[in-house]
Formats: sequence, structure tokens, C-alpha cells
Amino acid sequence: MKPSLLVLIPLGDDSRARIAASFDLHYAPTHEARTAAVGTHGAAIRAVLTNGTTGLTSAEIDAMPALEFVSALGAGYENIAVDHARARGIVLANGAGTNDDCVADHAMALLLAVVRDVPQRDRATREGIWRDALPMRPSVSGKRLGVIGLGNIGRKVARRAEGFDIEIGYHNRNARDGVAWRYFDDVREIARWSDYLVVATPGGPSTHHLIDRDVLEALGRQGFLVNVSRGSVVDTDALAHALGNGVIAGAGLDVYEGEPRPPQALLHLPNVVLTPHVAGTSPEAIGASVDNFITNATRHFAGEDVLTPI
Repeated sequence: MKPSLLVLIPLGDDSRARIAASFDLHYAPTHEARTAAVGTHGAAIRAVLTNGTTGLTSAEIDAMPALEFVSALGAGYENIAVDHARARGIVLANGAGTNDDCVADHAMALLLAVVRDVPQRDRATREGIWRDALPMRPSVSGKRLGVIGLGNIGRKVARRAEGFDIEIGYHNRNARDGVAWRYFDDVREIARWSDYLVVATPGGPSTHHLIDRDVLEALGRQGFLVNVSRGSVVDTDALAHALGNGVIAGAGLDVYEGEPRPPQALLHLPNVVLTPHVAGTSPEAIGASVDNFITNATRHFAGEDVLTPI
């Protein structure tokens, strides 16, 4: 008999079919379906697939007495009740490394788009406005980029930026061994040094509003912010004030507080580029994430260690 699996996140038909080949799949990607599935099938569920945004609560874990394996599809797991799961002896895994390239690519796309003002110039071209009527935009190359969070994604962003002859600095909880890039132990100091600040740190209480009004003021009038981590890391009200009052030059956000509802305070501002939390999604990245989940879950139910434990 195949293990019963509860899937709490949207998946395409192909991904669901691949997972269903190995598991008795209960698909519940909406709040209503989730509540119904836990209530109806909770006693039989042995595994859950979720993500960092959707999470899994302590109460839901308690409603699934047979639960023994929980996985986040991507790297993030901030809304999974990790401590509660561990206290139950539940094995935890994530999709670390499966979409790093995709996220790093998107971070550079947001940076290029906001610095070069691509969305506004696309709109101007469609309206028949020629370049002479538009203000010039700065070059991207030859500047300084500060990476907040030098994990796998942060490193890949930095390496991509080096291709633009950009000088790299980084802020992390601790300096990384064997890393030649300049280390800053203070977020405001790296913001003050940077022309571009790319946020790639995990979400959760320890990084809540890490990018606040003081950091944005330190980044300054010529500075640009990009966030591909979690919306909670950036104080939305402080960012709206900074963008609307010339405190910083612009921002590119793939994530924001209050998802999936768009950030109303930012929608009217011309110096922000917004995408709907898609940095980690591509056919290649989703395929790799699903493969990683199937491998981890199969290993667990075969009595083997998972490859990407939390």
C-alpha cells in the first residue's frame, strides 16, 4: 500500500501525476480543501508536502497522528511548526538547492529592470514616446552590490553580479570561511556601502523587518533594493515612504508582506518593479523540486536518511 500524502500547495498535472505514482495523494491547495482533507483523512496521513509560505501548523500536526514526514517543496520552511514536528519525531526535509539558479536569475532580472527602468520604458515605447523625452538611467555595471544572506542563492546572485564587474559585499550571521568578498557584520553599514542591496536571507522572526527605515536611509538616494527572500524581511511601510520620498532610487520585489494580496502602498509608485513570488518557479526548477521531494520521501519510507534535511 502506498503511503498517504497530503499536498497543501498548487502543483501542475504532471507533477501531481509523478507524485501519485508513489503515494496515495490527497490534493488540498486551498484553505477550504485543506481543512476538509485534514478533517476527513488526517488519521491516515503519513506525509505532508507544503512550502514555507503555506506552512503547517501545530494543530494540523496534532490532527494527523500517523504523520512521520513533512517536506517543504522549496528551501523556505518558516511557517512550518518545526519544533512541534521534531518533538513528535517527525522527519523534516526541504528543497534546498533545487531552485537556486532560478531565484538568482530572477534577482538579476529585477535589478536590471528597476535600475534601467525597463517597465516604464516599455510603456513609453508603446505610447509613442521617444528616448529624447525620457531621463537617462544609470549603468548597472561597475557598482557595488551588497548581498543580505550568503546562502546558496546569495552566492549565486553574487557570482552573476561579478559578471557585470560589480564589487561584492555581504552580510550574514557570521563571516563565511573561504569567501573573498567583503564581510559586513552590520546591515546598515553594508547598505551605506552598497549601490544595490539584494535580500536573500531566510524569513522568520529573526529577520522580520531586517530592512527597515534606518537601513533604507543608509542605502540612500542612488540606491536600489531587490528582495527575493520573504516579504517579512522588508518593512513595507518604510519602503513605501522611501520610494515615494526619494530616500532610495528604486526597488524590485518578488515577495512582499500580505501575500498574495499585492502591496497597496507600492502599486502607484513608478520606481518599483513587482512580480508575484515567481522567482523560484520555472519548469526546470519545479521539476527538480518535485524530483527532490520524491527522492527524500521514498528514502524516508525505505528507512533511509533524507538528502536535504531541515
